[in-house]
Amino acid sequence: MRLQRLDGGIIELVFDRQGDAINKLDATTIRELGEATRIIAAAAGVAGLLVSSAKDAFVVGADITEFGETFRLPMPELAAHVARSNLVLTAFEDLDVPSVMAINGYALGGGLELALSGSIRVMSDTARIGLPEVSLGLLPGLGGTSRLPRVAGAAVALDWITGGKPSGAQAALEAGVADRTSPPQALRETALAVLGDAIAGRIDWRAAQQRKRRPLTMESTERKALFDTALAKVRKASPKHQPAAAAAVQLLAEAATLDRAGALHAEAQAFANIAKTQAAGALVQTFLSGQSVKKLVKQHARTARPVKQLAVLGAGIMGGGIAYTSALGGTPVLLKDIAQEQLELGIGEAGKLLAKQVRNGRKTQEQADAILASIHPQLDEAGFDAAELVIEAVVENIGVKRKVLSDLETKIRADAVIASNTSSLLIDDIARGLARPENFVGMHFFNPVPAMPLVEIVRGSRSTDAAVSTAVTFAAAMGKTPIVVKDCPGFLVNRLLAAYVRAFLKLLADGADFECIDRVMEDFGWPMGPAYLQDVIGMDTGCHAVEIVFGGYPERMPPLDDNALKLMVRHRRLGQKNGIGFYRYDAAHGSKPRRSAAPDTHDLLAQLSGGRRIELTDAEIVERMMLPMLIEAAHALEDGVVATPAELDMALLLGVGFPTYLGGILKYADSLGLRQIVGRADALAAFGPAYVPTAGMRDMAARGATYY
Repeated sequence: MRLQRLDGGIIELVFDRQGDAINKLDATTIRELGEATRIIAAAAGVAGLLVSSAKDAFVVGADITEFGETFRLPMPELAAHVARSNLVLTAFEDLDVPSVMAINGYALGGGLELALSGSIRVMSDTARIGLPEVSLGLLPGLGGTSRLPRVAGAAVALDWITGGKPSGAQAALEAGVADRTSPPQALRETALAVLGDAIAGRIDWRAAQQRKRRPLTMESTERKALFDTALAKVRKASPKHQPAAAAAVQLLAEAATLDRAGALHAEAQAFANIAKTQAAGALVQTFLSGQSVKKLVKQHARTARPVKQLAVLGAGIMGGGIAYTSALGGTPVLLKDIAQEQLELGIGEAGKLLAKQVRNGRKTQEQADAILASIHPQLDEAGFDAAELVIEAVVENIGVKRKVLSDLETKIRADAVIASNTSSLLIDDIARGLARPENFVGMHFFNPVPAMPLVEIVRGSRSTDAAVSTAVTFAAAMGKTPIVVKDCPGFLVNRLLAAYVRAFLKLLADGADFECIDRVMEDFGWPMGPAYLQDVIGMDTGCHAVEIVFGGYPERMPPLDDNALKLMVRHRRLGQKNGIGFYRYDAAHGSKPRRSAAPDTHDLLAQLSGGRRIELTDAEIVERMMLPMLIEAAHALEDGVVATPAELDMALLLGVGFPTYLGGILKYADSLGLRQIVGRADALAAFGPAYVPTAGMRDMAARGATYY
């Protein structure tokens, strides 16, 4: 940052982080702010202070890469560290001259907390501000819980801090967080004019600063009602095992009765407490992993071929979803199917989704019409020779795919990339019939395509870097998160999910109660238990998918004599699709079938265990369900299916709803400790080879190593 003198006794403090495109409130910046504050306080003839940014954003927040080292401090030291940083903002706040914070771009987290320490805030019309810490499992730690309620009121502070969403300039003005807004090009001029008014005494900036030093002015009954209601609301809305929002309400309630010093002390203690939770560590790592994946995507963009025209083969659920999502992202689509009714179904579904976008205010009717018009349904390959990328989404049959793709190659440009949306077939097996296998990759979309954020980009043994990069870059342009995986049975996500499903099937074969397993795994954090999941997928579909993966890894997933999925299929209990699976379903209650118990399921499953029933503790169920998945994840990483732990964990979080508070299976492994994992796996070795740790895991356990 730098200081510069302006006319009229004004000093401008400019945030301009060297060597970076954005400003962050890292340790260096906080130290420099302390030094700048001391210089300003000692300078003669200072009438006012303008705080601005030389970047496209004011201050985007803390430097999250510093959190790992900081959070490893013992709790008292961590609280003291937070308190020391807050002393810098307090000293800045106590300067005996008015300060105007000129906010452009973003002021998030620590950036907004810095802005709140100033006297007056002027926002660009296009700027966005907020306190998103709860999304990382944290609390504001630089005075946000003390200053925001005293600037804008307790209700606003509760909403902003527990919600964690950024707000625009108009909303901030109405909430009282911003004092003035300005067109972006006039921000500096407006901020200087406001500062002039404050210097001249036309704005009572001292009163605003004094309010931030005192307890909140609220009648005790009103205060209790407000915070009790907020606490009940966030406890109901918060994801399982994520305590940050509730902790924020409790902290705000405590700090409301304290002066500034007391409130900041309470915040430092609460921040240190929450930073030590499993959820905070996991969510921070998930953020960093997401940033890592984004960097990899940017690297692929350098060698990707631009896709100005997409072609899709197959207008079914997957092909239609791919076409819609591509058009929504701005790429026109040629959608081909052999059946006119399938084309009409695909276009009709796209129309319904766009109508919903219009109803929700995300698109105008004109925009929706233009997007729909950019999808061209057709019964032949006319125009396919203009497509840089063709995505095949025909029936999951290798003979059909080979024939369709071999014929396709004669009708497209020689450098076009072909991607198969297969979920169970090996890319190299499909490629055997192709003349140009180097241009062929897999693009495994998850269902439903418009909603699911993950796409596995499957690299075959002959896929070129350019073909892979083209698929990665296009998936990102669709708004998806692409993860590059090596060609292998199940690719990555389904391979790991199969290990989890097989553990479930083995538990049932041993005589465990499926309803008990569902309850335990939902309490653990999965969006649904394994039995319910199979009902939703469809028993026949799920059975086919896992059997293919089991066949690819017989040394760890040997076939069971019989299993619950096969048994259900034989008895035509297919799940939600026909109203009976592990549970019964009533489709008469809206779009989501209502689940109820099916008592006869227990008698049916008893055939697998010979009538034997076993009682397991919740911890035993979690252990038997999760260890095979964890060990298979280690195998996948050691096999080079993905390059980094971050990619593996992000794929599970985005592809199957892995519990977010754990941060992914490998982050979960780190939290347990590999020594403990190896020990527990060895203790469960009698349950089969799925519980045998990899050599790499044993080596890491011996060294005390971690994945992150």
